[in-house]
Amino acid sequence: MNHELEQLIMNAGDLPTIPVVATKVLQLIESEEATAEELARVVSSDPAVAARVLKISNSSFYGCQRQVQTLSHAIMMLGYNTLKSIVIAASVKQVYKPYGLTEKMLWEHSFGAGLAARIIANSTRLVNEEEAFLGGLFHDIGKTIMNTMNSQSFQTVMQKCYNDDLSFLEAEQQVYGYTHAQVGGLVIKKWNFPDMLMKAVFEHHHFNFAEDEDPYQIKLTCVVGLSNLFCHKYGIGLREPDEALQLHESQPALLLNLDEGRLNAMAAAFEQSYNQDKSFFN
Repeated sequence: MNHELEQLIMNAGDLPTIPVVATKVLQLIESEEATAEELARVVSSDPAVAARVLKISNSSFYGCQRQVQTLSHAIMMLGYNTLKSIVIAASVKQVYKPYGLTEKMLWEHSFGAGLAARIIANSTRLVNEEEAFLGGLFHDIGKTIMNTMNSQSFQTVMQKCYNDDLSFLEAEQQVYGYTHAQVGGLVIKKWNFPDMLMKAVFEHHHFNFAEDEDPYQIKLTCVVGLSNLFCHKYGIGLREPDEALQLHESQPALLLNLDEGRLNAMAAAFEQSYNQDKSFFN
């Protein structure tokens, strides 16, 4: 890990923080004494987050059979773990402001990866769906932070990608000397999310695992990495789709032992669900 970068991120006073509502909800759920009414009261304290939680709850993504009209009903229908990931998603949306084209594309890619990761987790049963969703949602949070810290340098990275035909990681190394995956992992650490989530974000491009790495960590990281590739395949939050991308030949797919048929079925379900539900997350 880049120790200079770690010091920069950990000591930066102007980094976006996880909004207060998300922090309070996480604390309440972890206390194991929270009631649906208490959680509803906390979420209601931020009208924008409350409205987005209700909106997301009614997406086909969460499969409620009838319309959810109140926060208490949403919490009872969805359960605390699902509520936690929805509140985080609804809150983190605010980190993507000011909302220009770059931020819009970053948000769409992040939400898309969260959705893809949840679908992969649901289909394979290899990792927890909500952990996978948060891993996908956060996998590129480093790009948002880098854009927030210095939008001019971030635009230079994007121009190098398009004009010099470099990968995003290569362009980042040239401009910054570090990558969005490194920044994202450190921000997740600063926000006090679990180490497993931090490592999944940190390694979602390279999959550099120690010989004694926790098998669950490997699976979660691969699911997150694969969710990113789903978005690249369909051009979600990107300039254009990578139609030549063979998902079944990718490193995370090989490590997860997923064949072409299963991947094609998951990718098709993802494309349909994303197109159906993207308006619920905006």
